[in-house]
Amino acid sequence: MLTGNEIRKSFLDYFVKQGHTIVKSSSLVPEKDPTLLFTNAGMVQFKNVFLGVERLPYTRAASSQKCLRISGKHNDLEAVGRDTYHHTFFEMLGNWSFGDYYKEEAITWAWELLIKEWGLPKDKLWATVYQDDNDAERLWIKISGLPKERVLRFGEKDNFWEMGEVGPCGPCSEIHIDRGSEACDRKGEKGHRCQVNGDCARFIELWNLVFIQYNRAENRELAELPAKHVDTGMGLERIAAVLQGVLSNYDVDFMRDLIAAAERLAGKEYGASAVADVSFRVIADHARAVSFLITDGVTPGNEGRGYVLRRLLRRAARHGRMIGLREPFLHRVAAAATEIMGGAYPELRGERQRISETIRGEEERFGETLEKGLLLLEEAVGKLKRQKKKILAGEVAFRLYDTYGFPLDLTEDILRTEGISVDQTGFEKLMEEQRSRGREARESEVYIKGAATLVPSQEVRFVGYDRLDAESTVLAIYAEGQGKEEVGEGAEADIITAETPFYGESGGQVGDRGTIETSRGDQMEVIDTQHPTPQLTVHRGRVKKGRIQVGDRLHLVVDAKHRRRTVLNHSATHILHAVLREKLGTHVRQAGSLVAPDRLRFDFSHAGAIAPDKLEEIEEKVNERIRLDAEVRIEESSYEEAVRKGALAFFGEKYGERVRVVRIGDFSTELCGGTHVHRSGEIGIFKLQGEGGVAAGVRRVEAVTGEGALDLIRRYEQSLREIGELVRARADEAVEKVRKLLQQQKELEREIERLRGQFGKDQIPDLLAKRENIDGATVLITRVDGVDAKQLREIADQLKEKMGSGFVFLASPGENNVTLVSSVSPDLTKRFHAGNVIKEVAPIVGGGGGGRSDFAQAGGKEPSKTDEALKRVWEIIKKPTIP
Repeated sequence: MLTGNEIRKSFLDYFVKQGHTIVKSSSLVPEKDPTLLFTNAGMVQFKNVFLGVERLPYTRAASSQKCLRISGKHNDLEAVGRDTYHHTFFEMLGNWSFGDYYKEEAITWAWELLIKEWGLPKDKLWATVYQDDNDAERLWIKISGLPKERVLRFGEKDNFWEMGEVGPCGPCSEIHIDRGSEACDRKGEKGHRCQVNGDCARFIELWNLVFIQYNRAENRELAELPAKHVDTGMGLERIAAVLQGVLSNYDVDFMRDLIAAAERLAGKEYGASAVADVSFRVIADHARAVSFLITDGVTPGNEGRGYVLRRLLRRAARHGRMIGLREPFLHRVAAAATEIMGGAYPELRGERQRISETIRGEEERFGETLEKGLLLLEEAVGKLKRQKKKILAGEVAFRLYDTYGFPLDLTEDILRTEGISVDQTGFEKLMEEQRSRGREARESEVYIKGAATLVPSQEVRFVGYDRLDAESTVLAIYAEGQGKEEVGEGAEADIITAETPFYGESGGQVGDRGTIETSRGDQMEVIDTQHPTPQLTVHRGRVKKGRIQVGDRLHLVVDAKHRRRTVLNHSATHILHAVLREKLGTHVRQAGSLVAPDRLRFDFSHAGAIAPDKLEEIEEKVNERIRLDAEVRIEESSYEEAVRKGALAFFGEKYGERVRVVRIGDFSTELCGGTHVHRSGEIGIFKLQGEGGVAAGVRRVEAVTGEGALDLIRRYEQSLREIGELVRARADEAVEKVRKLLQQQKELEREIERLRGQFGKDQIPDLLAKRENIDGATVLITRVDGVDAKQLREIADQLKEKMGSGFVFLASPGENNVTLVSSVSPDLTKRFHAGNVIKEVAPIVGGGGGGRSDFAQAGGKEPSKTDEALKRVWEIIKKPTIP
């Protein structure tokens, strides 16, 4: 029996013999297509080749590609666990031709590998072709010898393959296998008939041969590609199940090993319960998926890829509860996935710690709300059953999402077993209301929206990349909540001009400041510049002199120092991003930034704090790149060309057909609309100020550059000089002098501690002399001066030991507080309860406390009432029964 690893190797070796180049699997995060959430097929990394915009040094390729199908057109999430052959993550074995061979070779090699190399029974195989693909049907009959009745035609739904809503596509031909009637998972269903594409587990697709010859446009029209290509895909899990003689993908060797890890943790066996089996399959699938996602740089979040990862983690956590796993467990199953898959994908082992930390952190956070959310859902389901209803209110689903972190599909998954659905309309209405609130909150101020409404179709031309002043005309004025024809001296207003050198805040870079002056000499100070829409730039400021009118000719001047310092920080941010990816890994992705004149802030995906020595290494590398004085080249190109040449682009960002590419030397290339230096050396100095976490899987670094860095260094030097003066040492000797003084202080503190302890011990005889006998019990109630809380406890223990049997109550007043300790020997706890005594006495000294029957402690803020408290203790113990 071939193992999964052997099948993968056998496939690749076979196609090497056919002249193919083995290509490493690309990331689950598409590097060349930020419009695609995840890599969902082996051909994703070759999309630009199929479109004719990229050429490779080879025309034949083969690989085993990491794939995830959990979004958009290809989404298998709902089926995972409920059947035995769907996955979110899977490996796709594939071979490609880029304008080289076509249908005949693809069909020949597929048939030869399956029949001659792997020995599959010919009489169990079927082929399908697109409904009007006569050529493919003819070739199948000729090459395989299959009878015509086992070469079936199907329509676009089954035999026309598309990568997504747009992009390369074409007719496809599939190979199916008949696994026998025992494999059918729909036996007994009325009207069901086992057949190819019959939606049961008897006939399953093994291999899809796609003949790519079209490009699907956004208007759904098809255009012929410059050359014809072949793109094939075969799921490793499915072919492994067939070759290993098992009916379930989850019974193949590598998936069974994953399930075994969950079995050990749960103390239950897979196969013993149909309900539990679903959970075991979900856990095995999701553990593998999240491990690869985290390795490829995805971190849990509330949007995009991060939210998909979070959904998988939380879905797995819920299924863990269903098999008795109440503590964090998925990180341990993921550790097994790392070992099982690490041979083929060594990057998993390199990220082992980050995978574990990310998963465990998310498990612990969700664990805090999971129980409460499940309880709420259980109550809601019970109510629906009593009312004999089958739809959960959207309000309840939204509350589960918003308060308890339940993704909608998790709620639907739980309800599915009860035959209950969710009011999607109600849920979406509440979600949209929440999104609207968020949008309104994100609007910096109403004036920005208001100003934009005055010239909705106008585009303000930005001329400030190479100059800091310009002449223009006032198009609109917005003030006091409405459009104005003019504003006078002292008024705050928002001005829109036909063109401007002022950069409006966007991409993390703050807006410019400066002045606006009319030809009459009227002046306005610009305190901020914003981009309410991609087309508009709004100048906000105060009229300092005269008046500003619609139609006025203006001279606009940007504050050069403010812009210059901002520019240094922006270019430094690009260099920092490149260095972070180099030093921490390509999983690092920008998650937010602030580029201001006085500092820069950069948020990025990464799990766990960065060690101080690594931060020093990053800082040094950034400064090394700055000292190279590399040229900063800025050019415009098509989006496709920019990404093909290596520019960093990010999922969720909106890019037009033409983009601006900023290249710094040969080490940084990003799409960016901001302002930058001409050479990296202009930045001068880069100095990190701090690093920390801002969200799960997101870190933040803050830094200064240029004059800001120099100012920071000068402040450090001044602080060092002042410290030197305080300790009477030169600045370069101050640290060592402070270290010696701190050591002396520690030694003195230890000596004081020793003396206090000795002082306490010396008081023991005098304190014992104050014992009294109350109805046959030895009682000691007194104050002890000059000791802290720890020493007071030790004295109480020593007194109780010396007394053998007795009740001890001590009070130690300080300057602003008082400590109370009550200690009772075991034989007297029924008579004197230490905790109850403390509880009654502590309020007298302005405190509170309590404790066990044999020991209790409290603190108070009114030491002047110590004697009153001690008097009350005497009153309590003299009572016949202690409360």
